[in-house]
Amino acid sequence: MEKLFASAYWLTIFETLSDWVINVFPSLLLLLVILFVSLKLLRFFVKRLSKIALYRAKKDFKKDEIESEKRINTLAGILWGVGKIGIWATAMFIILQEIGIDVKPILAGAGILGLAVGFGAQELVRDVISGFFILLENQVRTGDVGIINGTGGMVEKIELRTITLRDFSGVVHIFQNGKISTLSNMTKEWSAMVFDIGVAYKEDPEQVIQIMAAVGADLQKDPVFGPRIIEPIEVVGVNEFADSAVVIKARIKTKPIEQWNVGREYRKRLKLAFDAKNIEIPFPHQTIYWGEKIGPLKMKIENEDQRFSKD
Repeated sequence: MEKLFASAYWLTIFETLSDWVINVFPSLLLLLVILFVSLKLLRFFVKRLSKIALYRAKKDFKKDEIESEKRINTLAGILWGVGKIGIWATAMFIILQEIGIDVKPILAGAGILGLAVGFGAQELVRDVISGFFILLENQVRTGDVGIINGTGGMVEKIELRTITLRDFSGVVHIFQNGKISTLSNMTKEWSAMVFDIGVAYKEDPEQVIQIMAAVGADLQKDPVFGPRIIEPIEVVGVNEFADSAVVIKARIKTKPIEQWNVGREYRKRLKLAFDAKNIEIPFPHQTIYWGEKIGPLKMKIENEDQRFSKD
């Protein structure tokens, strides 16, 4: 306790603090400024690189602009994440060295610890390696609509360890890259909407096919929906004899993610065209017969008042 009241003790603390403020604090402040500027430069570099890549993609008519943008945004996000980790790690080691902490034992210990953790973190390593190959092979990009392990949604984020999906209800699903067993990309390069149109057995299939083709051709001429369609509608023909309908299959190829908008508009127009031509879209029903050579049962409805008046 007497030491706390000694002037020499406080003088030593003051000299040590003054020496730290004069010699160490400016270096730390400069390092923090450099860290801040480096992060800003990295963000600027990533954005600039993305703009240049997008500009070149627009000039290259062989590449689809939307597909190129998805690819560039995905790689830009990965570049920003890796670069940020590298800058922070470098800054922390320099700061530790400036405040008098020897980083060599830390690096040696980190190596040994990393080796020990590596045996227990095989799943993490597997996730990172799988994520690397997903990016390398361009299997899926941010903005795509995909189905991962049976769950569908829009890809919001791709990282080396995880992929994030958001489904139509707004629910966010996060998948480890190493645990992805099935991945279906519904919007890569081009998409398609497949139609199974059922009509009554009494309808002429040729007439129905002509109406379906005509509606598809009119839709492709539409100024709003036409640019979204890549090729004319393919009406394959009669595909199935169902219980209550003859099923005719067709397909429209569209730009990525546009298949649902085009499909809804096509179904609406087809319904109006069927109504105009009195084409029946059937619903489940049954016809009752009283034997092979006997006609169907006929029912006669008689007014109740007339029946009583006759009696």
